[in-house]
Amino acid sequence: MSTEPAGTAPASSPDLVTGDDGLARPVWASSDELLRDYYDTEWGMPVRDERGVFERLSLEAFQSGLSWRTILAKRPAFRGAFADFDPDTVAAFGEDDVARLMADAGIVRNRAKILATITNASATIALRADGGLADFVWSFRPDTTPEPSSYAEVPTASDESLALSKALRKRGFAFVGPTTMYALMEALGIVDTHLVGSHRRGTSGVWG
Repeated sequence: MSTEPAGTAPASSPDLVTGDDGLARPVWASSDELLRDYYDTEWGMPVRDERGVFERLSLEAFQSGLSWRTILAKRPAFRGAFADFDPDTVAAFGEDDVARLMADAGIVRNRAKILATITNASATIALRADGGLADFVWSFRPDTTPEPSSYAEVPTASDESLALSKALRKRGFAFVGPTTMYALMEALGIVDTHLVGSHRRGTSGVWG
């Protein structure tokens, strides 16, 4: 781990910005209020409940090809449209629900991703017999976490995210490619890819 004080950006990290509050954040989270709040309070913090993991898995799938800012702004609408991501409710969605979702301008209207979310809800229910989605995903936690000092050093996939992707596909999940699964692992706190020198580095409690 870095010996840099929390919130202090190392001179060698141009991807960190120290804000007016004296805290160092990556450039992407330094100016936009929505992204800054998400970074400061949520991203990379452990999520270990079924609904929480299902929601983030679903949103990561919808994010594919889009900016996370877009998804984050639409998250309240997504929660309303998908019954707060309750797997039992979403798994029961039929064609009328698909039509409703395709007409909902508040979310990303992508039929394949909508159908995948419904499919993944059913797969999530099926996983309960083997301990549940949250434990299943967390079982792919690696032995070590990256310690990136710049964006260029942040991985976009790993052996573990590839293995998780393959395992979820075997369980009937869709839109769970290795890059998407790595983003999920970052969001859930399974890996810590906060830049060294960021005030959020090491705050999850998962990594020493």
